[in-house]
Amino acid sequence: MIELNSKIKNALIKIDFIKRYEELSNKFNAERTPSSNRLVYIEGKEVMETIQALGYSTLFDAKEKLYKIKEEQIGKITLGVHIILQDGMVDLVWVVRENGELLLGAPWGTYSRRLIDSSYRIKKPIIGTYEDLEEILKITFKMYEDFKNVLTGN
Repeated sequence: MIELNSKIKNALIKIDFIKRYEELSNKFNAERTPSSNRLVYIEGKEVMETIQALGYSTLFDAKEKLYKIKEEQIGKITLGVHIILQDGMVDLVWVVRENGELLLGAPWGTYSRRLIDSSYRIKKPIIGTYEDLEEILKITFKMYEDFKNVLTGN
């Protein structure tokens, strides 16, 4: 498995990414929301409104089937968030470039394997309602803001 860029790795460690993602995964798990109760069919407009209400500009990429948060440029660093909603689960990708070079662009699930061990797995959060999705997004956007601030030195 590809090693994380040292700046990315240090920022993830500093914001206690693993612990926070595990807490999110454990709270929104299969026991809480069995497969029969998962929000599988998503109303795109509802998702867009939820993301916008949380203060982010978004667009839906129909080809990739994901929601993209408008990228931010802070100095040499460009940051973005991709949200993939599939089968009642939320998958998140942070996209980070420095001077155009991709430093990070993989799903959150790979970060733990790169930081701890290649066999270490954290399950994707599971949604049963739009309220679940909103709560998950609030938590993940807080993590994103912390990550962004550590990475860019703000």
